[in-house]
Amino acid sequence: MYDKSTTEVQPINVQRKNDFDIEDDVNLDGIESRDVWSGKLDFILSCVGFAVGLGNIWRFPYLCYKNGGGAFFIPYLLFLVCGGIPILMLEVGLGQYTRLGGLAAWNICPLFQGIGVATLVVDVLVNLYYIIILSWAAYYLVHSFSTVLPWSTCNNDWNTDRRKVLQISGGIDQPGGVIWELAICLLVVWIVVYFCVWRGIRWTGKVVYFTATFPYLVLLALLIRGLTLDGAVNGIVYYLKPDLTRLKDPQVWIDGGTQIFFSYAIALGAMIGLGSYNKFNNNFYRDCTIIACINSGTSVLGGFVVFSVLGFMAKLQNVDIDQVADKGPGLAFITYPKAVSEMPLPQLWAVLFFVMIFTVGLDSQFVGVESFVTHFVDIFPRYLYKRSGRMIFTGIYCAVSYIIGLTMVTKGGMYVFQLFDYYAASGMVLLWLCFWEAIVIGWIFGADRFYDAIEMMIGYRPNVWLKICWKYLTPLITLGIFVFHIVEFSPLKYNLSYEYPGWAQGLGIILALLSMVCVPVIVVKVFLTSEGSPNERLRAAICPRLQKHQVHDRWRSQTDPTTTATTQKKFPRHDYKALVTAEHILRIQQTMNTRKHTLNKQHGKMQEHITTSTPKQTHKKKATAKHIRKEGISNSTLLQDQQLKP
Repeated sequence: MYDKSTTEVQPINVQRKNDFDIEDDVNLDGIESRDVWSGKLDFILSCVGFAVGLGNIWRFPYLCYKNGGGAFFIPYLLFLVCGGIPILMLEVGLGQYTRLGGLAAWNICPLFQGIGVATLVVDVLVNLYYIIILSWAAYYLVHSFSTVLPWSTCNNDWNTDRRKVLQISGGIDQPGGVIWELAICLLVVWIVVYFCVWRGIRWTGKVVYFTATFPYLVLLALLIRGLTLDGAVNGIVYYLKPDLTRLKDPQVWIDGGTQIFFSYAIALGAMIGLGSYNKFNNNFYRDCTIIACINSGTSVLGGFVVFSVLGFMAKLQNVDIDQVADKGPGLAFITYPKAVSEMPLPQLWAVLFFVMIFTVGLDSQFVGVESFVTHFVDIFPRYLYKRSGRMIFTGIYCAVSYIIGLTMVTKGGMYVFQLFDYYAASGMVLLWLCFWEAIVIGWIFGADRFYDAIEMMIGYRPNVWLKICWKYLTPLITLGIFVFHIVEFSPLKYNLSYEYPGWAQGLGIILALLSMVCVPVIVVKVFLTSEGSPNERLRAAICPRLQKHQVHDRWRSQTDPTTTATTQKKFPRHDYKALVTAEHILRIQQTMNTRKHTLNKQHGKMQEHITTSTPKQTHKKKATAKHIRKEGISNSTLLQDQQLKP
């Protein structure tokens, strides 16, 4: 952050127009500027890699089976159109418009900067526990090269009633020791994640060419193999057969809405961060449509892959599919591996399956880490815009996260993992944040105003449906499901039998509240620390902080004396100033110092040339040197040039 003890900067006036704080565009010549994607495909694959996760493969198929098969597509598609896609476009568009990460982007409404803080908290918590699944996948992958797959038989010397991999203890209050095989796998995964993000998005954008595409090749191979198995048709029928009577159950609709917000990875700040690396005029509207189609298509494809194999397992064991179907990690690490072990060439299919699981989770993990780093790059640009500073910061974060993650690879680690999974990024948390995102853009910043911003970027205004969703449908849906979650809330149980002690349940609730309370707490803080009357405080707190290039011509015209009364009513003018961020002042200072250094260097070289030149050249070079001296600008003069007249 800006340090007054090391650099003295004159105050900068910012003109207040039409409920905006308009700052001069800052040229960052001389310091490393924000990266941009080297190609459109880098951005699309990164978004797909982050959004398409393990939940698309194991959670969506189970929810379809549980909630009426094909009938589940009705609430799923409804909430997709009314909630998932609108919030996805909101977040990507906001990031591209502000060119800031999920924390700083909410400067468009300082009163609700708590949304950015909340997404940062959720991002940290998710990064801590999500990578544990990758360590399991890495462990299984290594053992997939065994002559006999270890999970294909229970006649091994090391078999116990608590299973080999997790060695689960009797409860969360019995942590036991660290399982060093998993600890080593976790370390390897964190090292891989670090080297995926250490050089920024230009490097990350190339890694996703493999991590985001390879899983689809494996899914297609597994689908073809699964459809050739005996009993596969029965599994597909269970997956797709519609039971319309299930639509009378409110839980079906709740599951459909919750799955959308889970599978689209929104309200985590990452989509805002990924969008911030786009060029300002990138057509994100089209990109988000492509991302949504790929994401939902992957969920449907995953259902065919999973249930074709479950149908095979059910026929092999001569039981109903509901006796072999499972939800969550059990489907990926117990049921499916067991099915693979019954196929010809089980090692081949096991390797492919766990490589697919690993790569699907890997890009979700390293994009999440990239999102976290982006938050702090925007806060501390002086240090983290430098590649060396970014590398060190990322390394420290990965190391600390690994140490904390060791608590989840102990014998009681599974209980800790479930606690994080159930509370830290629960449906309530994501719905709460999505609700406020829609309210801020739809009503406070203004849906019409955001449409103007989109028009500046892509050249045309999107379909009016998005505006309807941001203002009405999305807030209504998210608030409704959020209230239902609270009313129907039940404490966490592991395997439906183990009840967590009271202190553990309290810890879980704290994990959920850590992010949720950020919104109201910062609303109160911003309001109380502002100056003026309550009305002036509120107006200042909802005043967007924009740079000149972010202000639409239609908004500028509102300051014209000939503006109509109707327009003046829509965008009222207020005559007061807001504080400029320390980051803005710092960037101007760095720019001025760089320009001064460049001019002095040019002047010195010119003087040297003058002393060594011939008499004919002297007059011309003296004139040039005089011109340079005339054009030389001091730090104070340059800073004054940055001021806007009130």
